[in-house]
Amino acid sequence: MTKPAAAPPAPPAHAPVAQAEMRASDADRERVAELLRDAYAEGRLDVEEHAERIEAAYAAKTLGELVPLTRDLPVHREISFEKPPLGAPEPAAGPRPEGPVRLPARNEAPTMLAVFGGSSRKGRWRVGSHLRAVAIFGGVEIDLTDAVFESPEVVIDVVAIFGGVEIKVPENVSLHGGGVGIFGGFDVKEQTAADPYAPVVRVKGTAVFGGCEAKPRRGKKLKEWVRKQLGAD
Repeated sequence: MTKPAAAPPAPPAHAPVAQAEMRASDADRERVAELLRDAYAEGRLDVEEHAERIEAAYAAKTLGELVPLTRDLPVHREISFEKPPLGAPEPAAGPRPEGPVRLPARNEAPTMLAVFGGSSRKGRWRVGSHLRAVAIFGGVEIDLTDAVFESPEVVIDVVAIFGGVEIKVPENVSLHGGGVGIFGGFDVKEQTAADPYAPVVRVKGTAVFGGCEAKPRRGKKLKEWVRKQLGAD
């Protein structure tokens, strides 16, 4: 009688995890996102490609999911996620940047909802190509003055029903748009930035027995965005 084939040996209980299967850290995801921003600024990625890859980078759980996002880009430079072994000497520290250290920008949902209450978003947060603000018997505040723009154009879709939406933008971005006010008001203080590569914020929507106001905040200038001016640092 033929003996049944022996089962393959089980892997050791403490077998090392392949690098591609290792969990990615926030620093790993941010490193890849920065390379994608550079590639977009150089025109190597279009708006849709950049948005898709940025979203995939911040959603990545393992190092293996991050590597393909820059593989076809010259900025790839064989990204290494290896950590020095325990006991290894620390690399020489470079000069410390001047000024306060800036915290990473927050990831936020593309929809803000206020029903019989309020919703506010301000500080350093990543803003993509589209936002939706819904205020029903409540108020929504969107402050883009310290946000990190990851798209050259941001469309904000507003619905205000017996509520209000307030939008503040830096004074050096373009602001355009308008909406429908039914027993309410829709006020967009339009402006065009002097820098042709500055982000554009477009506001649209409807206010019913409510209101929407979008205006630049004087004295606040945007310092971080993806599309850098050609020939400038």
